[in-house]
Amino acid sequence: MNLDNLKYDENGLVPIIIQDYLSGQVLMLAYANKEALQKTVETGKTHFWSRSRNKLWNKGEESGHFQDVKGIYVDCDKDTVLITVEQTGVACHTGKKTCFYRSMNDEEKLCPEFSKNSIEKVFEVIEDRKKIPKEGSYVNSLMDGGLDRILKKIGEEAGETIIAAKNKDKKELIYELTDLWFHSLVLLSNEDLSPQDIKNELDKRFGKPKKDYSD
Repeated sequence: MNLDNLKYDENGLVPIIIQDYLSGQVLMLAYANKEALQKTVETGKTHFWSRSRNKLWNKGEESGHFQDVKGIYVDCDKDTVLITVEQTGVACHTGKKTCFYRSMNDEEKLCPEFSKNSIEKVFEVIEDRKKIPKEGSYVNSLMDGGLDRILKKIGEEAGETIIAAKNKDKKELIYELTDLWFHSLVLLSNEDLSPQDIKNELDKRFGKPKKDYSD
Protein backbone atom coordinates (compact mmCIF):
# COMPACT_ATOMS: atom_id res chain seq x y z
CA MET A 1 0.00 0.00 0.00
CA ASN A 2 1.60 3.25 -1.16
CA LEU A 3 0.49 5.86 1.37
CA ASP A 4 1.91 8.66 -0.78
CA ASN A 5 -0.77 8.02 -3.40
CA LEU A 6 -3.60 8.95 -1.05
CA LYS A 7 -5.22 12.38 -1.41
CA TYR A 8 -4.87 13.98 2.01
CA ASP A 9 -6.80 17.16 2.82
CA GLU A 10 -5.22 20.51 3.63
CA ASN A 11 -4.46 19.24 7.14
CA GLY A 12 -2.79 16.09 5.85
CA LEU A 13 -5.71 13.84 6.86
CA VAL A 14 -8.02 11.32 5.24
CA PRO A 15 -11.28 9.95 6.70
CA ILE A 16 -11.14 6.32 7.86
CA ILE A 17 -14.28 4.17 7.92
CA ILE A 18 -14.06 1.25 10.35
CA GLN A 19 -16.21 -1.80 9.58
CA ASP A 20 -16.67 -5.11 11.40
CA TYR A 21 -15.08 -7.76 9.21
CA LEU A 22 -17.71 -10.40 9.97
CA SER A 23 -21.02 -8.55 10.21
CA GLY A 24 -20.27 -5.63 7.89
CA GLN A 25 -21.56 -3.21 10.54
CA VAL A 26 -19.98 0.25 10.35
CA LEU A 27 -18.35 0.86 13.72
CA MET A 28 -16.91 4.37 13.52
CA LEU A 29 -15.35 7.08 11.42
CA ALA A 30 -12.06 8.74 12.32
CA TYR A 31 -9.20 10.55 10.62
CA ALA A 32 -5.62 9.54 10.00
CA ASN A 33 -2.50 11.14 8.64
CA LYS A 34 0.27 9.28 6.85
CA GLU A 35 2.05 8.45 10.13
CA ALA A 36 -1.11 6.98 11.68
CA LEU A 37 -1.76 4.86 8.61
CA GLN A 38 1.83 3.66 8.61
CA LYS A 39 1.44 2.62 12.25
CA THR A 40 -1.77 0.80 11.36
CA VAL A 41 -0.05 -1.12 8.58
CA GLU A 42 3.01 -1.93 10.71
CA THR A 43 1.21 -3.03 13.89
CA GLY A 44 -2.01 -4.52 12.51
CA LYS A 45 -3.99 -2.35 14.95
CA THR A 46 -5.80 0.86 14.05
CA HIS A 47 -4.12 4.22 14.68
CA PHE A 48 -5.69 7.61 14.04
CA TRP A 49 -5.00 11.32 14.34
CA SER A 50 -7.05 13.10 16.99
CA ARG A 51 -8.14 16.49 15.67
CA SER A 52 -9.30 17.62 19.12
CA ARG A 53 -6.14 16.56 20.98
CA ASN A 54 -3.83 17.14 18.03
CA LYS A 55 -2.02 13.84 18.54
CA LEU A 56 -1.60 10.32 17.23
CA TRP A 57 -3.65 7.68 19.04
CA ASN A 58 -4.04 3.92 19.01
CA LYS A 59 -7.67 2.80 19.28
CA GLY A 60 -8.00 0.91 22.55
CA GLU A 61 -4.86 2.29 24.20
CA GLU A 62 -6.91 3.42 27.22
CA SER A 63 -10.03 1.23 27.04
CA GLY A 64 -8.43 -1.98 25.87
CA HIS A 65 -10.97 -2.08 23.03
CA PHE A 66 -8.41 -2.66 20.29
CA GLN A 67 -9.19 -3.17 16.63
CA ASP A 68 -7.24 -5.91 14.83
CA VAL A 69 -6.95 -5.07 11.15
CA LYS A 70 -8.31 -7.62 8.68
CA GLY A 71 -8.21 -5.58 5.48
CA ILE A 72 -7.47 -2.08 4.17
CA TYR A 73 -9.23 -0.63 1.13
CA VAL A 74 -9.04 2.70 -0.72
CA ASP A 75 -11.94 4.30 -2.57
CA CYS A 76 -11.90 5.25 -6.27
CA ASP A 77 -10.79 8.84 -5.59
CA LYS A 78 -8.11 7.73 -3.13
CA ASP A 79 -9.37 10.22 -0.55
CA THR A 80 -11.12 7.80 1.83
CA VAL A 81 -9.92 4.58 3.46
CA LEU A 82 -12.01 1.62 4.63
CA ILE A 83 -10.52 -0.70 7.26
CA THR A 84 -12.21 -3.96 8.24
CA VAL A 85 -11.43 -5.06 11.78
CA GLU A 86 -12.03 -7.58 14.50
CA GLN A 87 -13.29 -5.40 17.34
CA THR A 88 -12.40 -6.18 20.93
CA GLY A 89 -15.15 -4.89 23.21
CA VAL A 90 -17.05 -1.93 21.81
CA ALA A 91 -16.08 0.71 19.27
CA CYS A 92 -17.77 3.78 20.75
CA HIS A 93 -16.51 5.71 23.80
CA THR A 94 -20.15 5.82 25.02
CA GLY A 95 -20.08 2.06 25.53
CA LYS A 96 -22.16 1.34 22.43
CA LYS A 97 -21.07 -1.34 20.01
CA THR A 98 -20.91 1.21 17.19
CA CYS A 99 -20.72 4.99 17.09
CA PHE A 100 -23.72 4.93 14.75
CA TYR A 101 -26.44 4.15 17.29
CA ARG A 102 -29.01 6.88 16.51
CA SER A 103 -31.41 7.24 13.62
CA MET A 104 -32.22 10.55 11.92
CA ASN A 105 -35.22 11.08 14.23
CA ASP A 106 -32.91 10.65 17.26
CA GLU A 107 -34.26 7.21 18.03
CA GLU A 108 -31.67 4.95 19.67
CA LYS A 109 -31.08 2.35 17.00
CA LEU A 110 -27.84 0.63 16.01
CA CYS A 111 -26.92 0.78 12.35
CA PRO A 112 -27.57 -2.57 10.65
CA GLU A 113 -25.36 -5.62 10.42
CA PHE A 114 -25.19 -7.55 7.20
CA SER A 115 -24.19 -10.84 8.69
CA LYS A 116 -22.88 -13.79 6.80
CA ASN A 117 -24.39 -17.10 7.74
CA SER A 118 -22.99 -18.95 10.71
CA ILE A 119 -21.02 -21.45 8.62
CA GLU A 120 -19.23 -18.63 6.79
CA LYS A 121 -18.49 -16.86 10.07
CA VAL A 122 -17.09 -19.99 11.68
CA PHE A 123 -15.00 -20.76 8.60
CA GLU A 124 -13.52 -17.25 8.60
CA VAL A 125 -12.44 -17.73 12.22
CA ILE A 126 -10.90 -21.09 11.31
CA GLU A 127 -9.04 -19.48 8.40
CA ASP A 128 -7.87 -16.68 10.68
CA ARG A 129 -6.51 -19.19 13.21
CA LYS A 130 -4.75 -20.98 10.36
CA LYS A 131 -3.01 -17.77 9.27
CA ILE A 132 -2.43 -16.33 12.74
CA PRO A 133 -2.22 -19.12 15.35
CA LYS A 134 -3.63 -18.27 18.76
CA GLU A 135 -2.42 -19.83 21.99
CA GLY A 136 -5.02 -22.18 23.45
CA SER A 137 -7.02 -22.34 20.21
CA TYR A 138 -8.78 -25.67 19.64
CA VAL A 139 -8.56 -25.15 15.88
CA ASN A 140 -4.80 -24.72 16.10
CA SER A 141 -4.47 -27.81 18.27
CA LEU A 142 -6.26 -29.80 15.56
CA MET A 143 -4.15 -28.36 12.76
CA ASP A 144 -0.95 -28.85 14.73
CA GLY A 145 -1.84 -32.54 14.91
CA GLY A 146 -2.02 -32.67 11.14
CA LEU A 147 -4.43 -34.38 8.78
CA ASP A 148 -4.56 -37.63 10.77
CA ARG A 149 -5.83 -35.91 13.92
CA ILE A 150 -8.48 -33.99 12.00
CA LEU A 151 -9.66 -37.14 10.25
CA LYS A 152 -9.75 -39.02 13.56
CA LYS A 153 -12.06 -36.36 15.03
CA ILE A 154 -14.30 -36.49 11.95
CA GLY A 155 -14.52 -40.27 12.31
CA GLU A 156 -15.43 -39.95 15.99
CA GLU A 157 -18.08 -37.31 15.32
CA ALA A 158 -19.53 -39.33 12.42
CA GLY A 159 -19.87 -42.34 14.71
CA GLU A 160 -21.56 -40.29 17.41
CA THR A 161 -23.91 -38.83 14.79
CA ILE A 162 -24.93 -42.34 13.71
CA ILE A 163 -25.60 -43.37 17.32
CA ALA A 164 -27.72 -40.26 17.95
CA ALA A 165 -29.76 -40.94 14.81
CA LYS A 166 -30.27 -44.61 15.69
CA ASN A 167 -31.39 -43.57 19.18
CA LYS A 168 -34.01 -41.23 17.66
CA ASP A 169 -32.61 -38.42 19.84
CA LYS A 170 -33.15 -35.27 17.76
CA LYS A 171 -31.50 -32.91 20.27
CA GLU A 172 -28.40 -35.10 20.44
CA LEU A 173 -28.43 -35.53 16.66
CA ILE A 174 -28.34 -31.77 16.14
CA TYR A 175 -25.48 -31.50 18.64
CA GLU A 176 -23.42 -34.25 17.01
CA LEU A 177 -24.07 -33.05 13.46
CA THR A 178 -22.90 -29.59 14.51
CA ASP A 179 -19.65 -31.12 15.78
CA LEU A 180 -19.31 -33.10 12.55
CA TRP A 181 -19.87 -30.03 10.39
CA PHE A 182 -17.40 -27.97 12.45
CA HIS A 183 -14.62 -30.55 12.10
CA SER A 184 -15.42 -30.85 8.38
CA LEU A 185 -14.85 -27.09 8.09
CA VAL A 186 -11.47 -27.52 9.77
CA LEU A 187 -10.65 -30.22 7.22
CA LEU A 188 -11.65 -27.93 4.34
CA SER A 189 -9.37 -25.19 5.64
CA ASN A 190 -6.52 -27.62 6.25
CA GLU A 191 -6.79 -28.78 2.63
CA ASP A 192 -7.00 -25.20 1.26
CA LEU A 193 -10.65 -25.63 0.33
CA SER A 194 -13.75 -23.72 1.47
CA PRO A 195 -17.52 -24.12 1.90
CA GLN A 196 -17.85 -22.39 -1.48
CA ASP A 197 -16.23 -25.43 -3.11
CA ILE A 198 -18.95 -27.63 -1.60
CA LYS A 199 -21.64 -25.20 -2.72
CA ASN A 200 -20.24 -25.19 -6.25
CA GLU A 201 -20.32 -28.98 -6.35
CA LEU A 202 -23.90 -29.08 -5.05
CA ASP A 203 -24.91 -26.48 -7.65
CA LYS A 204 -23.45 -28.70 -10.39
CA ARG A 205 -25.40 -31.71 -9.12
CA PHE A 206 -28.69 -29.93 -8.45
CA GLY A 207 -31.48 -31.09 -10.74
CA LYS A 208 -29.35 -33.69 -12.48
CA PRO A 209 -30.25 -37.40 -12.40
CA LYS A 210 -28.39 -39.52 -9.88
CA LYS A 211 -25.44 -41.43 -11.32
CA ASP A 212 -25.86 -45.13 -11.89
CA TYR A 213 -23.12 -46.84 -9.90
CA SER A 214 -24.24 -50.37 -10.77
CA ASP A 215 -21.68 -50.82 -13.58
